[in-house]
Amino acid sequence: MKPRREHLARYIALAVMFILVCLFYEIKLVNYQIAGQDYYTMARASRTYTRTVPVRALRGQIYDANGVPLVTNKYSYNVNLDAGSIPRYNDERNEFLLDVLSKYASWGGSWAAPDCAFRLDLSGELPKGTWNESYIRREDGSFTTLAKRLFRIIDELTEKERAEDETPDADTALTLILSRYGLTTTEGKGKSRVTKLTYENDADTVTLLSLRLDMELNNFSAESPYLMFEDVDIKLITLLTEGSSRGIDVTTEVERVFNVPGYASHILGRVGKIQAKDAEYYTERGYRLDAVVGISGCEKAFEEYLRGVDGELTIVEDADGNALSETLTKEPVAGRDVYLTIDIEYQKLAEDALDANIAWIRESAEPEEDDPDGSDADAGALIVQSVKDGSIIAIASNPTFDLVTFNEDYDKLMEDKRSPMFNRAINGTYAPGSTFKVGVAAAALTEGILDPYTNIECTGVYEYYKDSQFEPRCWINLMFGGQHGWLDVASAIRVSCNCFFYETGRRLGIEQMNRYCRVYGLGQPTGIELDESLGVLAGPEYREENGLGQWSPGDVVQAAIGQSDNLFTPLQMSCYISTIVNGGKRNAVHLLKEVRDHATGEVSYTYETKTMSEIKLDRESVDLVLSAMRDVTEDTTGSASKLFMDYPLAIGGKTGTAQVSSKQSPNAIFTAFAPFAAPEIACATVIERGNAGTDAGHAVRDFFTKYFNITYKDDYDDFRDAYLVENGKEPFNDPESAETEDGADSADAGGENEG
Repeated sequence: MKPRREHLARYIALAVMFILVCLFYEIKLVNYQIAGQDYYTMARASRTYTRTVPVRALRGQIYDANGVPLVTNKYSYNVNLDAGSIPRYNDERNEFLLDVLSKYASWGGSWAAPDCAFRLDLSGELPKGTWNESYIRREDGSFTTLAKRLFRIIDELTEKERAEDETPDADTALTLILSRYGLTTTEGKGKSRVTKLTYENDADTVTLLSLRLDMELNNFSAESPYLMFEDVDIKLITLLTEGSSRGIDVTTEVERVFNVPGYASHILGRVGKIQAKDAEYYTERGYRLDAVVGISGCEKAFEEYLRGVDGELTIVEDADGNALSETLTKEPVAGRDVYLTIDIEYQKLAEDALDANIAWIRESAEPEEDDPDGSDADAGALIVQSVKDGSIIAIASNPTFDLVTFNEDYDKLMEDKRSPMFNRAINGTYAPGSTFKVGVAAAALTEGILDPYTNIECTGVYEYYKDSQFEPRCWINLMFGGQHGWLDVASAIRVSCNCFFYETGRRLGIEQMNRYCRVYGLGQPTGIELDESLGVLAGPEYREENGLGQWSPGDVVQAAIGQSDNLFTPLQMSCYISTIVNGGKRNAVHLLKEVRDHATGEVSYTYETKTMSEIKLDRESVDLVLSAMRDVTEDTTGSASKLFMDYPLAIGGKTGTAQVSSKQSPNAIFTAFAPFAAPEIACATVIERGNAGTDAGHAVRDFFTKYFNITYKDDYDDFRDAYLVENGKEPFNDPESAETEDGADSADAGGENEG
């Protein structure tokens, strides 16, 4: 049956429409499968975002001169909360945090909530709050930084102005904060409106309040992740990131490990976050503000070598915070390893010897009223350096501290009146006492003011300025009412005659005297890489610059015996002796030996000896002065003879005793070099309130004995070893060793001859 003509047009229209619909879907299908994207793919692409995170570079390590590791690195994993992917809404965020804490507890961790600004009373239907005063105020009554931040938040929430010194009402503040973090829920309207806690478990409320508040007050943001857990293992990381890593950011941290706890602490130093006062300096050099840098000691001094260059990880995430891809777009570059000049075994020796020496002075003192006699000795320093190139072999400051327990001990260290964190070896300044006379003698001989045969009479009182009623006395007159009589320069050094050097100083004059002292390095930079004090070189320039009055001729003679305004560091004193031994050439002091590539061990920098200053001392004059220093330790009238008269090694030394105050024992100073025939090392030790220069020589003698492998023992050694054992340290002598040679210990074998 044929269709009617009147319906033909309708059928054709329907056919055309059907073909067009099929064609439309065919084109759409081809586009999806071959050239296009579906809606969901396009939607996901529009909601992905890219961020970069730093990959911390390995910091270089620190070794001693023999390659013994002093400061190394330890890897640890930290779990941070990531502001970019953590749930944004309160209900989801709170559940996320409780889930994280639950997983941490199942792993075996014990999480302690941060200190909260509020003290909570949970006995009622809703918590009541009072301020936690220790959190809000400092000891001086001012608000803490965190409290100020909290008050700004409360001001914004209340939309009220508050006086700067006013504390907001705690109950009102707590109510607002709980609501801010979704920890309270309001139901109903008008009079039937009821506010209740979101969580029935009070512990959850307290935990979330303290955590959420701590996160906000510590500026939790994309730029500042919140540290949740430290030093965790892969098992916990897997547990936390199972299914999704949303909100979790795991960082690999490098912790500094101190391999010789309690030793070299003043030298090695610490690392930490960039301090506010240094922010501009480091940012100009390309550091991130959250970078870890050296803040003291060698960590700070050699930052340019130890610092690595951080890498960069680019992360692409979806809307739920799941990582779609991670690409290391910039490789981290490890810092270089630093090798120091110190030998850690000699460093331990120096620190232990100094500690025992101070204890011996204190315990052997026989104080009388108004005369402590060394019973107040409690601090000091010891320097040992190479005469040849100025390198530091050991540098001890006492009391000291332990870098391993520094954070735990910090409050106690700050309260200690002896200031254990103060590096006395390079920052403490002391009058040099009679150790200064050696330099004055060398200058006067070189200038022709004295010759080896010049004799000056000591009558016990220096009478050159008697018309002005200025008559300083010699130590022998002050102590015994005596005099030294006629002396040449060698004898004057040996017995440390004040009158001889009063006259020598007057003849030499302060300008000539200080010209030599500057070359010796007294009151001058030593070249050491650590921050050091420059001390004071007495003279008219110092007086004028500091408004301390006029310089007088009497000041010159006082300066000549190491008094007046003279104040030098123990390091400067050792440099001074080393310079005289070297005939007037002063090498820069240094702690850096070389720098090596961390991965290959290849040396990239080696320290080269530098000359800081030089003046040609007459060789015969130098030999005369050094021989006199040997007599100080060997001749029966020498001020250090009771320590070294029967010592198996010939050395040169000079004692010094400097008044501190009428109610304190004098400072004890001892300088030395060894061996006498071919000097290798120079030493200087200062013991605060150590009473007599001779008494400060025990630590130096101990060092020489070990350094030069000498067999020597006297009664002092028994005290020292017993003291070290009592304090958990190794004794110097083995109790089981064979019989050793006894040293002289006679009270009549000479004594401290200085006032």
